[in-house]
Amino acid sequence: MPEDAPNEPKTPRKSAAVVVAGGILASRLIGLLRERAFTYFFGISAHADVLQLAFKTPNFLQNLLGEGTISAAFIPIYSRMLAEGRPQEARRFAGAILGLLLALVTALVVGGILLAPYIVAIAAPGYINDAAKVAAGELSINRYALAVEAVQIIFPMAGVLVLSAWALGVLNSHRKFFVPYFAPVLWNAAIIGGLAVGAVLYLDSVFGIEAFDEIVPTTRTKLLFAGFLGALVGGVLQFLVQLPLVIREMKGFRLSFSTRVEGVREAIRAFGPVVAGRGVAQISGYLDNILASLLAVGALSSFRAAFVLYMLPISLFGMSVAASELPELSRLDASGRTAFLGRITQSLRQIQFLVVPTVLGYLLFGFLLVGLLYRTGSFTVNANWLVYFVLGGYTLGLVATTMSRLLQNGFYALNDTKTPAKLAVVRVGLSAACAVPLMFWMDTFAVAGVVGIPAQEQALYLGAVGLSLGTSVGAWAELVGLRVALRRRIDTFRLPWGAVVRMGGVALLAAAVAGGIWWLLRTAPLVVQALVVVGSYGIGYLALAHGFGISELQAWVGRLRRKG
Repeated sequence: MPEDAPNEPKTPRKSAAVVVAGGILASRLIGLLRERAFTYFFGISAHADVLQLAFKTPNFLQNLLGEGTISAAFIPIYSRMLAEGRPQEARRFAGAILGLLLALVTALVVGGILLAPYIVAIAAPGYINDAAKVAAGELSINRYALAVEAVQIIFPMAGVLVLSAWALGVLNSHRKFFVPYFAPVLWNAAIIGGLAVGAVLYLDSVFGIEAFDEIVPTTRTKLLFAGFLGALVGGVLQFLVQLPLVIREMKGFRLSFSTRVEGVREAIRAFGPVVAGRGVAQISGYLDNILASLLAVGALSSFRAAFVLYMLPISLFGMSVAASELPELSRLDASGRTAFLGRITQSLRQIQFLVVPTVLGYLLFGFLLVGLLYRTGSFTVNANWLVYFVLGGYTLGLVATTMSRLLQNGFYALNDTKTPAKLAVVRVGLSAACAVPLMFWMDTFAVAGVVGIPAQEQALYLGAVGLSLGTSVGAWAELVGLRVALRRRIDTFRLPWGAVVRMGGVALLAAAVAGGIWWLLRTAPLVVQALVVVGSYGIGYLALAHGFGISELQAWVGRLRRKG
């Protein structure tokens, strides 16, 4: 090995997914605490709608140029250079990509701050008339004005998180997984810290339930911006915590802005289709925002609350495996398609072993989970039901979404970024075509009337459920397209549906037992019901999987043992 070759990884390849999952788990757990803090103070309300829009709008920077794009345009090239024993070229390539990203992000952040009023008007046209509604006493706050100020704070945060994604790409290529996926813990902690400081400064009683009826809108606004400032600080911390490892792995690398460095133009060629594909996905997300702004108050914030739970299995099981496999798939492509295909199939089965029971658990016990996480402070029973229904709409596409994440990385490893981009267009178009009629129809139904509970002062409606159902339809269309496209390149490829059905059968048996326990505990407090029922379901699934000899359980256990 050359003297300046990078250090050999200490993490075994087969345990990499466990390392990633560990980092993501820590981040997601504190993320749940962050969301609980948000719902504690804001519930499903006009302030919570501003919160969702403020984080969503500038995030096109992070989503367009962040981890997904880095995975497609940077990691395959950088990993190949390392595998070929060319660390100096790899460092020059990484330095040039960082320089170009820095220049692009700076321009976009400045533009976003200056154009914030127009961006918010496009992203949430339903908020433009809020000033008139406040004057008429129909709303307590002007969501449009607050969102403009919030977006101007959040845009710089999103720019810093793009640079953090570059650091993640470098470390993943060196098989250093834990720190980059653990780093968001600092971002979440900073937000919680900001809310805590705001509560101490602006509230007389932080934990008294009675205080929520007495908090005036201006005080809630101050709390909201305390959280936004915490997010900005946390974004900087998330990037800085990765820098020492990056510097250690790339001793002597230099920042540059040249497109003549080897690999840069290849990355730019891959970058274009990926940005186009992710841009389409972002358009889909912003289309959801636009449509939700036309619905009743609470539509946007119910999306956010449900999306946190929806993303949990995608991040823990889908992204952890996909992220750890991309560098290896990029190396395998040159050595033969048989090993490449075997690795993809094995990884799909590993992902679905944990995703399939999650789908069934969300559909059957999601009300308990939403209540356990959010039912406190300003979060009402009506809100609990609405978020559960939205989560159910998303959950119907969870299997397809997690499979697609891995298949997309397979195409990236094959240096094909155009196919996933084209299929993203199909997904978005079909999602919108299904969602629009559903959401307006469902927005005529009040949550309280559907489930038969007393109506709250602020009525909540089911329109957001139509949007989440449309998302699931699009997810299945994308999976079908990716499967067909991959079979054209590797005609022996098959999705592991047989294994998925077996896992589903085991999950049904475990759910039947947990459902019986729920019936016995039906008069117990919600927290007790949630912990006992969901816990028994998870334990029962793992026990039955062991009894039926499902090999994916042993594979995960083996990974944990190797990591240990």
